[in-house]
Amino acid sequence: MKHLKKIVYYSFTFLLVFTFSSLFSQTPTPFKKGEKLEYRLHYGLVDAGTAKLTVSSKNESVRGESVYHIIGEGRSNRFFDFFFKVRDKYESYFNEDLEPLKFVRNVNEGGYKIEQEYNFYPNDSIVDNGKNKKYKLPSDKVQDMVSSFYYARSLDYSNIKDGDIIDVPTFMDDEIYHLKLKYKGKETIKVEGTKYRCMKFVPVMQTGRIFKEEEDLLMWITDDKNKIPVAAQAKVLVGSIRMDLTHYEGLAHPIAKL
Repeated sequence: MKHLKKIVYYSFTFLLVFTFSSLFSQTPTPFKKGEKLEYRLHYGLVDAGTAKLTVSSKNESVRGESVYHIIGEGRSNRFFDFFFKVRDKYESYFNEDLEPLKFVRNVNEGGYKIEQEYNFYPNDSIVDNGKNKKYKLPSDKVQDMVSSFYYARSLDYSNIKDGDIIDVPTFMDDEIYHLKLKYKGKETIKVEGTKYRCMKFVPVMQTGRIFKEEEDLLMWITDDKNKIPVAAQAKVLVGSIRMDLTHYEGLAHPIAKL
């Protein structure tokens, strides 16, 4: 039971925290308002829950600046609710330069609740945690847990080489984390009956009680202008978990499917 709770928690978190690096030049925005991505989480052969990422179609602003509003939601299904109920919601607001301006996190994971609201001020490289504490950031490109994914999709990977490790600073839980990925080449995979041409990445993380090796989590990203994750697979001490793309709509570009 203890391990099962951690598995579900890490599964939802990895999808929403998925990120790349600021080491590459940016390309034209690969997403647009109205885009929706939906995923199914599997624990072995059992469906465990779902996750959704939506780019709001509304015209919104933060402190008078036009923004993209991203809504990320993760929830366990009825069966897994008995073991570890997950009801997570993340919201990110970032400008056209893909700089986060506001981040809201409301999660309930097995009765453990987290409520956060961060306000970013990229011109001053400062983030306010809403609890009378401000943090100086090393640059205006430090991302939040959700904006990092969308920022990553705007990067140019045309010259990336097998084995390259990329790193992005992301502000989480009142501190900066350096989330790293290693590029592992291109691969065609089949997800929910559809084949996709993908780039494969390995998140480089600290080994612990869940993952035996630092490369036990793999992610596949479409090899096209959208750069959306279609699958993530993890080996854990008590089995395996997988996250698969089940539905998409409102993409800005044709998707790399066969």
